[in-house]
Amino acid sequence: MVDYICQYLMEIRQRRVLPDVQPGFMKSQLPDKAPHEPESWDTIMQDVENIIMPGVVHWQSPHMHAYFPALTSWPSLLGDMLADAINCLGFTWASSPACTELEMCVMDWLCKALGLPDHFLHHHPESRGGGILQSTVSECTLVALLASRKDKILQMKSRSSPTDTHTDAFSDTHTDMDESTLNSTLIAYASDQAHSSVEKAGLISLVKIRFLETDEKFSLRGETLQKAIQEDRRRGLVPVMLCATLGSTGVCSFDCLEELGPICAREGLWLHVDAAYAGSAFLCAELRNFLSGIEYADSFVFNPSKWMMVHFDCTAFWVKDKFKLQQTFSVDPLYLRHDNSGATDFMHWQIPLSRRFRSLKLWFVLRSFGLKNLQAHIRHGIEMAKLFESLVRSDTNFHIPAERHLGLVVFNMTGGNALTQELLRRLTHSGSMFLIPAAVGSKLIIRFTVTSQFTRPEDIHRDWSIIQRMAKEILQPGRWSRPHALSLDSESEAETLWQEQEVETQHEPSMIDKHLVRQNQRRATRSMSCSAELPPSRPDPAHGPKEAPPLGVLAKIPESPEGRRTTQKRLMKFHSVPSLPQVWAQCAIQQFYWPFSKANCFNCFTHSHTHSPGPLPAK
Repeated sequence: MVDYICQYLMEIRQRRVLPDVQPGFMKSQLPDKAPHEPESWDTIMQDVENIIMPGVVHWQSPHMHAYFPALTSWPSLLGDMLADAINCLGFTWASSPACTELEMCVMDWLCKALGLPDHFLHHHPESRGGGILQSTVSECTLVALLASRKDKILQMKSRSSPTDTHTDAFSDTHTDMDESTLNSTLIAYASDQAHSSVEKAGLISLVKIRFLETDEKFSLRGETLQKAIQEDRRRGLVPVMLCATLGSTGVCSFDCLEELGPICAREGLWLHVDAAYAGSAFLCAELRNFLSGIEYADSFVFNPSKWMMVHFDCTAFWVKDKFKLQQTFSVDPLYLRHDNSGATDFMHWQIPLSRRFRSLKLWFVLRSFGLKNLQAHIRHGIEMAKLFESLVRSDTNFHIPAERHLGLVVFNMTGGNALTQELLRRLTHSGSMFLIPAAVGSKLIIRFTVTSQFTRPEDIHRDWSIIQRMAKEILQPGRWSRPHALSLDSESEAETLWQEQEVETQHEPSMIDKHLVRQNQRRATRSMSCSAELPPSRPDPAHGPKEAPPLGVLAKIPESPEGRRTTQKRLMKFHSVPSLPQVWAQCAIQQFYWPFSKANCFNCFTHSHTHSPGPLPAK
């Protein structure tokens, strides 16, 4: 197996990055039942190559540019081999002392290496906090929201709460109110560039999430947050948390912690910082400018499993006050008690009980590479992204609509969304590389992330030459039927949006999730598929329903949506949930919004649909 893994990684450039398979491709290749008799290892490995590998997306390939990195390395693999052989369940200190102790030490190492505040350290005389390794950033966002929710409710029920200065409609009766009722008054914030996991955390915790508009650099600013807090307090809501993003999925933008932090401290909000991708970059001191204001953070999370070559799952999560986690998640059954009651039991810091020995692989990586080589790895990825950026800027057929940050470059074709969409479709179908779409305002863009530690300048030049060649083929007269111009300067032009000519893929199913349509596309989703097609633009409800396009037409984003924006309310989303005692009484107002505002990514599914031209139903 070790030999097979070595050969796989050494020859990964020879494999098609994106598999050419369809859903259900494996069913006919496997028997209906598990084998009754044991099979030989050679037979099993032969099926790995013949059945499994044809359906694998090769995330370690230098030509994998979708999403963000998901890297591994030989120390990480060996660390997990040893952890899997030990196979301990480190829920308490007593269940595996080394598992707990190594994790505490390694998290302190990493905290110092990133330049994070001392209040995140386990071993510091003035610290009440510490770090823990979790499975995903999504889980950590939920944990932070649950902890902030619990802490806020306890404050609201206490007559001596330090947040009593922030009064609301229920301030006189908090101590007698049911927790579920208090929960229905809570509201948390994030930017409109935040990851979809923030919305999911709200759905699970039954806390309203309000997504705030960002500035021209896609950064959430303090003035916007302060205004939202004031508005919500007047509505009788209780602000509880802000999830700030450092390195957003769409364009790798950064919220302004310098401005947001003092507001959160003054207003009594838990400040959670999501640096899933960008966190690894803070190993390099010259890249820490975006950390200004981090001293205000109550929790911080990033993924070593993205860019630090520690394979999934491995998510580093720190909190300023560990006791706020423990008051949220502590359970104390007799069978989990032990003599060393003062020791750290990580089961009280998380949702699940059991936990893996994740710290071994992180420890192996930090020691085998050292901070020096990890920093060089980060800098190399950024240099490769700069190289690609320079190539794009040198070609007048392409445009870079958003500033490059770290290893992500976004670009589009200057001819408009239709050309960009067709280019992405052809690149996807070729399997030569894997790219995904996003949007900047009304512009469809292509995300190009340098993901692999194996990437060399010749890999970047190879991929760019393929992109250029396919773009030139699209631009050749007669090679592709262009749609009409995609501007919405008048109602007549809006009408042509639904009458665009079909291109080569006219018989392919549309790629929009019907469930999202039914839910009024309450959130422009961030994760993306290998499809380059986009959800259809929604007609202006002020002008009545338009004729729905025929099935199979590739819907486009309008180039100039300003005219349409005047008839729609400003982007301001409340994702509300029913409170248990009051059912829908506490639901916030659903407002229409332009679903492609700012830099959003799309989640596309291979389901056909029938477009509903009228206003979409709100939950």
